[in-house]
Amino acid sequence: MKICSLYGVGFYYIPGTDMCVKIGGWVRSEYSYGGNGNFAWGWANGNVNNRTTNNSVFRARGYITADARNQTEYGTVRAYLAVGVSENDTGANTSSNTFSANRAFIQWAGFTFGRAQSFYDFYSSPATSYWGAFPSSDSGDPGWLVWGYTAQFGNGLSATISAEERRMTSIVGGTSTVTSAFPGAYGGFQAPDIVANLRVDQAWGSAQIMGAMHEVNALYYAAAPGSGHPGDKWGFAVGAGIKLNAPMIGKGDYLQAQVNYTQGALRYTFMTPNSNWGKVDGSGMGFGFLTDGVYSATGTTDLQLTTAWNVNAAYEHFWNARWRTSLYGGYAATSYNSTANNILCTGSPSTVLAGCDMNWKTWWVGSRTQWNVTSDFYLGVDVLYSKLQSATAPAGFVPATAPAGVTSIKDIDNWAVRLRAHKDFYP
Repeated sequence: MKICSLYGVGFYYIPGTDMCVKIGGWVRSEYSYGGNGNFAWGWANGNVNNRTTNNSVFRARGYITADARNQTEYGTVRAYLAVGVSENDTGANTSSNTFSANRAFIQWAGFTFGRAQSFYDFYSSPATSYWGAFPSSDSGDPGWLVWGYTAQFGNGLSATISAEERRMTSIVGGTSTVTSAFPGAYGGFQAPDIVANLRVDQAWGSAQIMGAMHEVNALYYAAAPGSGHPGDKWGFAVGAGIKLNAPMIGKGDYLQAQVNYTQGALRYTFMTPNSNWGKVDGSGMGFGFLTDGVYSATGTTDLQLTTAWNVNAAYEHFWNARWRTSLYGGYAATSYNSTANNILCTGSPSTVLAGCDMNWKTWWVGSRTQWNVTSDFYLGVDVLYSKLQSATAPAGFVPATAPAGVTSIKDIDNWAVRLRAHKDFYP
C-alpha cells in the first residue's frame, strides 16, 4: 500500500482510490478497590456497604479505530470509528465481553454528525484522572450523539452550534412522603438539547464559554395516562473553562478548570454518576436525590426545576519525559426550592417537615501518577478521596433507598484506588 502523507503519520491510500485510511487502537487492563464494583457509577451509587458490596473490580477494554479521509470541493471529509469490547468482573466469575462503540462520526466543511463528544465539554476528566465517578460535564468516554457546525474565525477563535442527544437525570413525582415517592419519568424524546460554545486555542492554552438548553417533559401525575401531567419546561446549563500551559514550571505542565451552573439540566454537571447518591455506614446513611425536576402527584404544582453547580480543577506536572503526576479535585452542590423540598419531604407542596432539607453537596480530591515506559505503553495509579455531605432529615426518617437496619442520616466519605496498564497500537 502507498503511504498517504496528506493527513499525518500512519495513513495509507486504499488501492485504486484517493481515500486515505489509518488503523489504530488500544488495550487496557484495570483494577480498583473502593469503587463499589463499578468504574463509572461510583462509590455512592446505592452502596449498601456490607458483605454484598463489591469493593474490588477488574476491567479489560480494547478498541480498534479507523480514520478515513479524502478531499471534496468543500474540503476534507472524514469518517471515524472506534469499536471494541469492555469486560468487568467483580469476583463472581460472571464477566462477559460487551460490545462497545464510543465513536462513529463524519466531519465535513465544519459539520460533525454522529457519536463524537458534546460540544459543551471542555474540562477533560481522563486527561488528569483515571476515575469517571465524580461530577463533571465530560461525555468523552461514552461519546455523545451530535449534529453540530463549527465556524473558524482565525487566530484560534471558533464557535459551535449543535443539536445533541438530550442529557437526563430523573424526574420525581411526590405522593405522601419521600419514603413512598414514586420516581417520575421523562416523556418521549421531543426536542434535542441545543448547545453552543465560543472557544479560543492559542500557544498559552485555551478557554471556552458554553451553554445548553434542555427540555424537561414529565410523564403523568399518577404514573398513568389520563391523570394529567405537569407542563413542559426548558432547563439550561452555562459554563466556562480554561486551560493554562505552564512550561515555566515543567515542560508539558498545565492547569485545567471548568465551572458549570444548571437548572433542570443536571447531567451537564453530573455526567457520571447521574443517579441518586447513597452509601451506608453501619446504622447511618448519607444520601442525595439527583433530579432534573420535582412535581406533586396530586397535580397541584408545576414542574419545579432543580438547581446545581460544580467546579473541577486539575494540575499536571511532568517530572521528566516519562513520569507525570496530577492533582485534581472538585465540588458540586444540588439544591431544591422550598416547594420541591416540601414535596420530597412530605408529598405536599405547602406542608413543611421540620429538619428535612433535601439540599446536598459532594467534594473530592485525588492524585494520579503515571509512568510512560515507552511512548505507547504506560502504567499508573490513581487515589481518590470523596465526601458526601448528605441531605438531612428529622430523627427516625430514612429515604426509600435505605436498606434495612439504617436508622439515621449522616455525612459519608470514601477512599478508592485504581491501577491501570495501557498499550496503544501503532500508529
